[in-house]
Amino acid sequence: MGYSIDALYVGQTASSAKTISETDVYLFAGITGDFNPMHVNEEFARQTQFKGRIVHGMLSVGLLSGLMAMQLPGPGSIYLGQEIKFLKPVRIGDTITSTATVIEIRREKNIVKLETVCTNQNGEIVITGIATTFIQSGTP
Repeated sequence: MGYSIDALYVGQTASSAKTISETDVYLFAGITGDFNPMHVNEEFARQTQFKGRIVHGMLSVGLLSGLMAMQLPGPGSIYLGQEIKFLKPVRIGDTITSTATVIEIRREKNIVKLETVCTNQNGEIVITGIATTFIQSGTP
């Protein structure tokens, strides 16, 4: 199981990294039904301001979900909400590092807020935000 509310502290952080593959993009499109040509049609996307395909924004945000579910706060936590700002496009082949940092703990409600940041392999911030999670009572 993940962290108990009492084991968490402001400033605590966790990170994970993943290289986004073309298969990831097509699987995400199939699961969600989002076949926007910006993501799946190179010819179309090349004629846009992005000059090529970009990864679904929510696929990248999903990396944060996995980080919080498995590391911080970890298994047993519930994702309640996310404020998101997309700052730069993510492209197929980019390695995205997701980082979550505890910024607020409301022990009386078992609520934890985390600053969330995704960076690419060049250290550029591509996504920022604030996540709100609930810690189940009894989580060790």
